[in-house]
Amino acid sequence: MTSTARLPDGFGVRIDPRVRAYSDGRVLIGGSPTRMLKLAPAAAAMIGDGYVKVVDSQTAVVARRLLDSGVGNPRPTALPATSDVTVVIPVKNNTAGLERLLAAVEGLTVIVVDDGSDVPVPAPARASVRVLRHERSRGPAAARNTGLRAATTPFVAFLDSDVVPRKGWLEVMLGHFSDPAVALVAPRVVALEPDKGALGRYEHARSSLDLGRREAAVKSGSPVSYVPSAAIIVRRDVLTATGGFDEAMHVAEDVDLCWRLQEAGWRLRYEPVAHVAHDHRVGFRKWFTRKAFYGTGAAPLASRHPGSVPTMSMSGSMLFACVAAASRTRLGVVGSVASLSVTMLRLRRMFTELDQPTRIAAVLTAQGFVGGMWQVASALCRHYWPVTLVAAVVSPKVRRAVLGFAVAEGLWDWYGHREEGGLDPLRYVFYRRLDDIAYGAGLWWGAVEARDPAALAPRIRG
Repeated sequence: MTSTARLPDGFGVRIDPRVRAYSDGRVLIGGSPTRMLKLAPAAAAMIGDGYVKVVDSQTAVVARRLLDSGVGNPRPTALPATSDVTVVIPVKNNTAGLERLLAAVEGLTVIVVDDGSDVPVPAPARASVRVLRHERSRGPAAARNTGLRAATTPFVAFLDSDVVPRKGWLEVMLGHFSDPAVALVAPRVVALEPDKGALGRYEHARSSLDLGRREAAVKSGSPVSYVPSAAIIVRRDVLTATGGFDEAMHVAEDVDLCWRLQEAGWRLRYEPVAHVAHDHRVGFRKWFTRKAFYGTGAAPLASRHPGSVPTMSMSGSMLFACVAAASRTRLGVVGSVASLSVTMLRLRRMFTELDQPTRIAAVLTAQGFVGGMWQVASALCRHYWPVTLVAAVVSPKVRRAVLGFAVAEGLWDWYGHREEGGLDPLRYVFYRRLDDIAYGAGLWWGAVEARDPAALAPRIRG
């Protein structure tokens, strides 16, 4: 049903600004991962200046294809009523955060699920707020499922007790549900308060919950492969039919949910225009422990979704080119150039019908190489740092290469996340590497505990 669900009349799709059009708009190259989308002349004419509006079955088909290929972004024109939403808040021992959140969602129907707090959450005076209680803690997934079962509205908004939604968040997110194939929408999670400390400023720019400024479809293997359950809205009937959150998972249950919905054929959207603020953990011990905790989630995910949590994902030829270049030897550089040349020629054959096929192939090859080098550097510093550390201790040559990777990747990441009042590059790179050490430690601990190395494996395509 979801794959063929027709978009409603009035629904719009805007071509992503990073997409490039060729051959009078009949060929679009973009999306993530990058793909080439060929359109019939009539379909290209419907898009016109980069926007298509659904007015009949033909435009509905074109709009759906643009969305599913990742080259277009939705522009809905209608939205459900806010009375169709129930807010579910799982909470444990966070009375102050709960009171702050309840004030922010006043006027909405709310179900608070007290997951075994030491002091039970009292019944609020507001008739629109209902409190349910687990006598002993069963975890956030179970608490959310309890709220889901108690809700009766078409949509359920899950908000953790340490978040505060910003003005307009609900309306912006609800608009996406005018697409009947969308089952889940998530906002951008930003910092609740500015922090003048170095760690707080790093977390403000690089929180694990903040997925950035660009709207996106949520898909496994894409830049936005999941969204955090700290703030999401779902279709209640879909989530119920899917089984809700996996209560056996106490970490990464949100990632698992996203991928199960995707596997069932549903679409998921990340909407960064909607903001929900999160009270970040900026004490070093809590921050480091939380990052490591996130890393332990990779092993159960790899077991439930084989191949979906690779440390790296690229073609074998691109991996060879990157590793050869990283060797910094004359033979390695020659091998890298040769491999990239073969890749470029292969791409050029795909684009022979376009203007300037050589240029297009060269640009895509260069982009792939830069992305591949970033993946290699990130994997060495994050996923494989225990192995990298041993190799660096043993070999001065490896030590110099790793130091270069650690600095270059950190500076690249700083440049992509820099903002006014943010951290200077030196301290940013320092905390970036600590972030990696924590996550990597959790990753290896989880793999050892599960006795399954799948979470440590790269995905190499043919």
